[in-house]
Amino acid sequence: MTLSSKAITQQKSVRARDIGIPFDGTPGKYNAITDVAGVEVGHTTIIEGTGKLQKGKGPVRTGVTAIFPAGKKYTPVFANWHMLNGNGDMTGTHWITESGFLETPILITNTSSVGTVRDAALAWMDRNHYYDTSQHQFWYSYPVVAETWDGLLNDINGFHVKPEHVWQALEKASPGPVEEGAVGGGTGMVCHGFKGGIGTSSRIIDKSLGGYTLGVLVQSNYGGRTQLTIAGVPVGKELADTLQLKIFDEPTSNAFMNTDLPERGSIIVVVATDAPLLPHQLKRIAQRVSLGIAKMGGIGGNGSGDIFIAFSTANKNAFSREDETKVTLYSNDLMGSLFTATIQATEEAIVNALVAGKTMKGINDNTVYGLPHEAVIRILKKYKRIK
Repeated sequence: MTLSSKAITQQKSVRARDIGIPFDGTPGKYNAITDVAGVEVGHTTIIEGTGKLQKGKGPVRTGVTAIFPAGKKYTPVFANWHMLNGNGDMTGTHWITESGFLETPILITNTSSVGTVRDAALAWMDRNHYYDTSQHQFWYSYPVVAETWDGLLNDINGFHVKPEHVWQALEKASPGPVEEGAVGGGTGMVCHGFKGGIGTSSRIIDKSLGGYTLGVLVQSNYGGRTQLTIAGVPVGKELADTLQLKIFDEPTSNAFMNTDLPERGSIIVVVATDAPLLPHQLKRIAQRVSLGIAKMGGIGGNGSGDIFIAFSTANKNAFSREDETKVTLYSNDLMGSLFTATIQATEEAIVNALVAGKTMKGINDNTVYGLPHEAVIRILKKYKRIK
């Protein structure tokens, strides 16, 4: 069964603020990356089969998430990226560094499906003329595809993500609310020992500083249980012996519990803003993502791929192959407000992914539990973070 973004659920998902978790900063209308005008997000979720792993048959717990920086019309935007720890992949970044522009959608999937997703995205761009048509048949592009590893729950080397799944995610991308948790590329992901996946959040900076919007989307699949920190409270340590991961040791089929898997995953973070930032400033924004992850307890472990990309939808006419263009530059002296927004939105997006995560069984009945909402609130009260 392949599930589109709209078929997963018709009811509003519970988010971190809904259960009382406190955050700093002012979110936008949807508290999502799509609060930045023009940004569109779509998911294809693939959930099939149960029981023992049979490579190539399942069980399958994976998918694809697609993000358009400025809708489905070819519109290059200023961009840059940053790597906290490099045990992961994000294609297309060399040309972003060199040119300063992001010219493609951003797609996120599992580690073993990067090639398929990259090729399918290129085919979609060709079919839909998502390129500079002045180049005619001589156009080229380097699709941006990022990954995290979902092999704890998913038949990852069964290669179940197909080109049609990529096209579905691209076609279904839309503005407005963004589904979170076990959807799209985040379907089979684990975060801080609980069910992770897709999360998003946004911030609006003060009007005196431009009133700009900054949004974040994460695919969270990193960190150990005891590292988990929420709203400054050591929630993971308090929950160290609660709802532990259940992993079956093949071929003996003996189950063992493990609360800490600190280096088996990664996190991909996409940052969007309508502030008029140039590529060197977007590099500074992407670097601040690391601080949001650190607030959650993440350390960028050796086995983790922590890769971030940031883009600006401002300066819409900056890209030209032939003409000089003029751009607006945001003051470096005012960047602190956007740094703060990035850190706050990254932190909340990760917590939103955890709150949205529901208990999931995958290959060999490996079980990852959802974050226990009531227990988290009880712990926050214990530490007097909330009343």
